[in-house]
Amino acid sequence: MIQLRNMPRVFAGARPGALPLPADKKLQAFTPASVLDRYGDMAAGVRAVSTGDNVITMFDSIGEDYWSGGGITAKKVSAQLRAIGDRDVEVHINSYGGDMFEGIAIYNVLREHPQNITVKIMGMAASAASVIAMAGDRLEIGAASFLMIHNCWVVAVGNRHDMAETAAWLAPFDQAMVDVYAARSGQDAAAIANWMDAETFMSGSIAVERGFAEALLPADQLAVDEDAKAQDKSVNDLRAMELALVASGQTRSQARARIKNLKGTPGAATEEPTTPGAGDPKLAEALTGLLATVTR
Repeated sequence: MIQLRNMPRVFAGARPGALPLPADKKLQAFTPASVLDRYGDMAAGVRAVSTGDNVITMFDSIGEDYWSGGGITAKKVSAQLRAIGDRDVEVHINSYGGDMFEGIAIYNVLREHPQNITVKIMGMAASAASVIAMAGDRLEIGAASFLMIHNCWVVAVGNRHDMAETAAWLAPFDQAMVDVYAARSGQDAAAIANWMDAETFMSGSIAVERGFAEALLPADQLAVDEDAKAQDKSVNDLRAMELALVASGQTRSQARARIKNLKGTPGAATEEPTTPGAGDPKLAEALTGLLATVTR
């Protein structure tokens, strides 16, 4: 069984080089829990010091996010581009990723914009967010920021034939990402594929050295919002727990229901937080116990 949901369509009229989206299947791709952890440690709360009316900020999960109540979607980005109009655009990114296929759809939407797009990586552009970053005509990255590339990552269960079918189905999407990364960086496709296999994090200087970015962002353009950092890390814990439960064979709805049920355990906070589960001071302890039962 593969985790499925409705996927966005391939957007008509995209410039040459638009990435493919699933046509015959509707598959959701995830960001590994290891990346969520590194985002929480290294990039949570990093924001731009100032913004303008031609800036699109992506400081959230890619795809609709149950836990934050937000998420960056192709539909939202399309609406923002329409509001900006026929002008140059800046895209500010600090995201661990999320749904790879939603990221591809956003990449295609940005590729349709007729004017120049400058992408600025504020803290991290990992997984699906790194695909979005490649849509920029110019890419700038903080010296202490990171670009992470990897193969499309999904959760699937079944026998060896099911696994072989899933692997074969994913291969063209990984190859498409190799082509996009290679076209921007000028690096050999085989080297790109090896970096994706290894789940590679590139610091700002390495991203520039390897051709993924044109320049480093000045440090005075970045700041850490402590409130946003605390919120990012709190919601990230819930995303990681959901992913662990899905990997154990539960559906996303089952995983979410189980986590929400923990709010009713002795000692859990009684006030309803702004986002489901976020801000519960005792919830982390309950989640730790749940994780122990999942990973035995």
